[in-house]
Order: sequence, then structure tokens, then C-alpha cells
Amino acid sequence: MFSPPSPTNLFCALRRVFVVSLVIFPIAGGCVTPKAPPPPPPHAAATPPRPQAPAHPLTGERPGFLRLGNMAEGRVPVRVGLLLPFSNGSSATRGLAQSMMKAAQLALFDAHNADLVLMSADEGSTPSQAAAGARLLLGEGAEIIVGPLFAGSVTAVAPIARDHGVPVVSFSSDRSVAGNGVYLLSFQPENEVDRIVTYAAAQGHAVFAAMVPNTAYGARVAQEFASDVKAAGAQVADVEKFEPNSQGISVASKAVAGAKPDAILIAQGGSLLREIGPTLAADGASNQTAQYLGTGLWDDPANAREPMLAGGWFTAPAHASHKSFEARYRAVFGGNPSQLSTLAYDAVSLVALLAPGQPYHRFTQAALTDPNGFAGVDGIFRFAPDGSSQRGLAILRVDPEGFQIVSPAPKTFEGS
Repeated sequence: MFSPPSPTNLFCALRRVFVVSLVIFPIAGGCVTPKAPPPPPPHAAATPPRPQAPAHPLTGERPGFLRLGNMAEGRVPVRVGLLLPFSNGSSATRGLAQSMMKAAQLALFDAHNADLVLMSADEGSTPSQAAAGARLLLGEGAEIIVGPLFAGSVTAVAPIARDHGVPVVSFSSDRSVAGNGVYLLSFQPENEVDRIVTYAAAQGHAVFAAMVPNTAYGARVAQEFASDVKAAGAQVADVEKFEPNSQGISVASKAVAGAKPDAILIAQGGSLLREIGPTLAADGASNQTAQYLGTGLWDDPANAREPMLAGGWFTAPAHASHKSFEARYRAVFGGNPSQLSTLAYDAVSLVALLAPGQPYHRFTQAALTDPNGFAGVDGIFRFAPDGSSQRGLAILRVDPEGFQIVSPAPKTFEGS
């Protein structure tokens, strides 16, 4: 546990966005507990499953619910369950969980709401461990569960939370686990592909190709890509799936270059991305003859130094607010946050925003799926009734001097 930061340094990142008046109302502020350009129209979503009535709904205070000693008698605290993989077998995952926990604590400090109580439990390494963590949180009176991180954990936790009428705001990006009380506050590739394809088509590109890894992520990108290109009235010249290695990208590059597209989506990041650019150029599809397009995987400063990626466009959250969050996190904790820490901050800030509602009735589907959306560290977002989320993303250009914004992230969902 750490000492709360000075109130003069606090800021509130999450706000509800009202598009009619364009007035943004900041959230009320909180405390921490000691417990160890507008985005493209969303595609028509599948009919969400019929909600199941909770068998054991939380409707009032019960013996055993966590209370802090300094809370006034008669007040109902807002108990927030945080479920993260603190004891996971991967050291990197454990580090991520700790960073997200700190971001959640930071959000409570910034909320200035003494009724907020953050209760943590361990997602562990298996679905059964995650289920046990969810039961612990519900036994302590959690009105909402923030987390877990992995899709398998969500599948295990969802029916337990649903049995109590408690929503789950998860960090998984797997849409198959969303819905019926589960909301995904994550970076989903479908949003990124939709944004970049729609933008490129609006700039006059009409013949698209894609290189996607032969993974579950690549399959989702390929499906969304084909749908978005068609919706934009453009042509899909080729979609190549490659094994994520040098031999795999060589085969895919030759096929894509032979299709003669004027825009190429490369759904890859890291050193392999920096290998794909020169390979495409050698095969006759350089960044001088085709517009390279990327997803959020391109958001790595090392890519700015690769000449064959120069001029490429990719999607990313709003950078300015993210940098402010990083500076704030460093000032309080003395280290850099993980890339996903902003999700934990925004999730807890969203809870703080909705906290003034009636106890045990404040985190309803109507409240969580407000079509006007919310504005957080990584820009605006909103939940669909099927539990998926839509984000307002910026378009950045790769430049040797650093990434340049060519299309800012929208500030409201007006017109979507």
C-alpha cells in the first residue's frame, strides 16, 4: 500500500460523454481501500443471448460483506471486485497484474469517493482458480467485478457472477466470451481494422490486400478486413495467412505483391513487421507503390526507424492522454505502467462514475451500454448490448521523426 498522492495533482480521466449538448461532465472523485474522425458505424451485432434472471441476486447488505472501520453506519459502500492473475505461472503476467492493480488504486484515489471499496482476488493460472476468486469477491459483497484477464477465466466466472446479478467488466479481447452480463473493456482488433480500412478507402484506395498471421488473432483480422472492404465499396485483391517466421512471410509477400493492390494491411508487429516491409519492397510492392496499413500492433517506436514502413498508417488510442497517465503513474509508483494498465484505470473510473446510483441497481445494462459512451485514458469507448466494445481511435503515420497523427481520435460518438 502506498500513501495517497496530493489532491493538487489529481485528475479525472473518465467522463460520461453527452453528444447532444457536447458538455462533458467529470466524475465525482475517491479513495482506495487497504484490502490485500468519428469512428465508423458499428456492424450489426448478433442478437445478444436472452439475459438469465439471477438465482441469488445481491439486493441488500448481508452478514460477511466487507466494511471498513471508518465508514458511517447505514451507508452502503460501493464494493468493487478486482480479479487479476496475481499468482499466475508467468512472471510477465504477474507483473502485468501488479501494474493493473496499481492503476486501479490510482483511479480510486482520483475518484475522491470515500464510499468506494476495492477488493482484490486472484485469477490464478486456471479457470477454476478464477472461479474461486469470483466467489470470494461475491461473498464479500462485490456489486461489480473488474477483470479477469483471460478468456478461459471469463467463461468460468461469468455464470457465477450472473447467478448474483453482478456484471463483469473483463479485459479479455475474445468476443466469444462477451454478453449476458459480460462486457469487454479491451483493445479488440475488429475496431482497429474497421477504422483503418474505412479511413484508407475514404482517401481513395480501392484495391486492398492483407497479410495476417495464421493465428486466432489473424483469423479475426481477416474476417473483419473482408467485411470492411466490402462495406467501403472497395475490392479485396488477396488475403494471405502466413506462419510467423521469415519463410512464412516470404511466401505471403510474393502472393500479395502479385495481386497489385494499392493498399496492404499488415496485421503484425515487432521485429517480424520490420522484416515484412523490406520483403514486400523486394517483391515489387514497396511503400512507394502501395499504402501500408497497420493495426495497434504497429504502435512501437522502433517501427519509426524502419525506412520501408515510412508513410504507413496505423490505428492507435489517443496518445496525449495516455502519456499523461504514464507520467502520473511514474510520479506515484516510481516506475512505468504496463501497456494494459490504462484498462484497469478506466474500468475503475467507470465504476466510480456510476457509483452514485441506487445500491445494487447502479451497474445495470442500461447504464453500462449508454450509447453516448464514456471518455477514458485511451479515448472514447462504449459497450454494445452484446458485451463487445467500440473505441474511438486515431490514425497515425510512420515517420522517421516519430509517429504523426493524420486523423485524430474522435471525442464523441455523434454520427456513429
